[in-house]
Amino acid sequence: MAKYNKFPGMGGMPNMNNMIKQAQKMQAEMQKMQEEMEEKTFEATSGGGAVTVEVSGKKEVTKITISPDACDPDDVEMLEDLVMVAVNDALKKADAESADKMGQITGGMNIPGLF
Repeated sequence: MAKYNKFPGMGGMPNMNNMIKQAQKMQAEMQKMQEEMEEKTFEATSGGGAVTVEVSGKKEVTKITISPDACDPDDVEMLEDLVMVAVNDALKKADAESADKMGQITGGMNIPGLF
């Protein structure tokens, strides 16, 4: 008498259990990666070093350094632009490393909502 397979094409329950274990392992690796990212800092400069910005892996600005040479009272807009460029560049660096690490964990799968 032939066995009835409730999950045709899926190889039965052992494969489902394996998938659950793999998902749990991936979840643990992602948690570890997030914790490691929170410990990192990313730095970017603009204006040839006139402005330096440091952001945390949590994407929070932790430090801004402005060279006295960049402080021209007649051109505040340039300083504002330099700060904005440096902040955005530092955040992009944090995003790029996070995406790279996440890609290593997920095997390149783009899972919506993860990053």
